[in-house]
Amino acid sequence: MNKTKIFYKKMKFNKPVMIVGLPGIGNVGSMVCEHIKNEIGAKKFATLYSPHFPHQAIMLKNGMLRLVNNRFYYAKNAVKHGKEKHDLIILLGDIQAMTPEGQYDINEKIVRFFKHLGGHEIYTIAGYNSAKGKAENQKVFGLTTDKKMIETLKRHGIIFGEAQGTIFGASGLIVAFGKKHMIPSACIMGETEMLDVDADAAKRVLEVLQGVLGISISMENIDHLIKATRKMMRDIEEMVKESEGGAMPAPNPENFTYIR
Repeated sequence: MNKTKIFYKKMKFNKPVMIVGLPGIGNVGSMVCEHIKNEIGAKKFATLYSPHFPHQAIMLKNGMLRLVNNRFYYAKNAVKHGKEKHDLIILLGDIQAMTPEGQYDINEKIVRFFKHLGGHEIYTIAGYNSAKGKAENQKVFGLTTDKKMIETLKRHGIIFGEAQGTIFGASGLIVAFGKKHMIPSACIMGETEMLDVDADAAKRVLEVLQGVLGISISMENIDHLIKATRKMMRDIEEMVKESEGGAMPAPNPENFTYIR
């Protein structure tokens, strides 16, 4: 396989809205979209493979393995904008492209594919590191290339004009390519620290996204994840305090393992 390819089941969609949650800062996008997929019972209909992904295969619990990929799921009439209903498409994945060339190739193909399906709107979901430390009431920031979307999203508590810097990867590029292909698109970002998992930020985005998409979902599973994450952080803090009380043993080079 020398090109990025999307294998899909041919289906008809009703003015679909797509939300994108790929791995990134705080894993916010992945958690948000995975949670919505599970709560509404979205079903897979397409898979994207690319030579721009790393040379990896994922081991499965049943003893099988598969190539790393991105996956598209759908739920019929899941989005409500006033009296109008739209199908929802959710994009999830194991990883993003590792090179600038790969990012441009894959993300424009994603937008082209969505346009082929009759795409109506795109929302990429991400984390935003404000460099201010963990806030008690984490904010949700927005960026868009469509001025009409700003006022609509502001009404749901999304803040525009405060986020600064650059967006790396799919969250920014998909929105930019959305403009090129005339699909209204926005990036919704949960305020977070540079953490592997920030379930608190994911919940804040979920709360906002419910209003944006006109859906109602349970927060029970994300609340369990928040409790588990907080316990893990407390355990780490206790380990650090204990290590400060005495000399740490010198590391043994024979115990080190390097995985590429």
